[in-house]
Amino acid sequence: MMPTIRALNDCVREDVRDCPPASFALVMATGIVSIATYSLGMTRLGVALCTINVFAYVLLWALNLARLARYPRRVWEDLLDHTRGCGYYTVVAATCVLGAQLILMYGNHRVAAALWLLGLVLWIGLTFTIFTALTIKEDKPPLAEGINGAWLLAVVSTQSVALLSAELSTYFGPYKLATNFFALSMWLWGGMLYIWMISLIFYRYTFFKLLPGDLTPPYWINMGAMAISALAGTALITNTPHAPFLLSILPFIKGFTIFYWATGTWWLPMLVILAIWRHVYKRLPMTYDPLYWGAVFPLGMYTACTLSIARTMELDFLEVIPHYFVYVALAAWLATSIGLIRSLMRTLTGRRTVT
Repeated sequence: MMPTIRALNDCVREDVRDCPPASFALVMATGIVSIATYSLGMTRLGVALCTINVFAYVLLWALNLARLARYPRRVWEDLLDHTRGCGYYTVVAATCVLGAQLILMYGNHRVAAALWLLGLVLWIGLTFTIFTALTIKEDKPPLAEGINGAWLLAVVSTQSVALLSAELSTYFGPYKLATNFFALSMWLWGGMLYIWMISLIFYRYTFFKLLPGDLTPPYWINMGAMAISALAGTALITNTPHAPFLLSILPFIKGFTIFYWATGTWWLPMLVILAIWRHVYKRLPMTYDPLYWGAVFPLGMYTACTLSIARTMELDFLEVIPHYFVYVALAAWLATSIGLIRSLMRTLTGRRTVT
């Protein structure tokens, strides 16, 4: 009995120490797949995934707070690292996606508002810490080594705040106009940030040598960042009756929402081709990595945003896409979940054997 408890303690300690900055991608992915399934009429599945997500959110906060308390130096080093720092933006996106879940499934605006405030505070703190540090640090990696798809989590987090702001605007009553203006501003800022970052990523793709190991799952955020931008755009369109200034620029909002969706759609087959090149042609083994949650999230988000565009803009011909694509997102979520469980079991079993 004692060796088993000791093995479990060692496993937990190791998980705390090595908890990746992008750990909250699990909540992001589960949350948006839950929203997509619920919106498509799979209500029981959506609610079940929401329950799992609340548990995962609390557990990940416990792990990350424990890591901050026990290994503050490692947390700080990760935060200021070019390749890992932006992974912390997953906590912002996870917080806001969970808030959107609670509004959609339970109408719980009060808890969603608390999550919105937490997400906003985290976004401000992370944005001006990470990008200030990356700007002023003296030792910087070359572009080919320093940038990856995880940088676009900054865009995802920004758009998640815009999305939840738009969905909470009516709840804030007399402040709904200001809230919608803030949501619009964040939406536009996220779009501008995407243009800056994707230019560097595309340049890295086409002018530097790309090895199979370089093409990590977070590169799927190339598409996911555009998908959540499109979803936030549909929330702004829905709010036009409550904000006259949004109504005055409605054609602009609709145009950019379609622009975001079209850009994400272009990335989808490109990313599939590159994944085939990585795992089939180059034969890189597909073993579980926590970063794979960063590939599940874009699939769920593309499902949700396409459905929302079809319904908000009355583009009925688009609705066939999410009705089929949701099963791709569910399959990816299930496969990654199985990988996570097997990885945890192997770790525990290995520790028990050593002990």
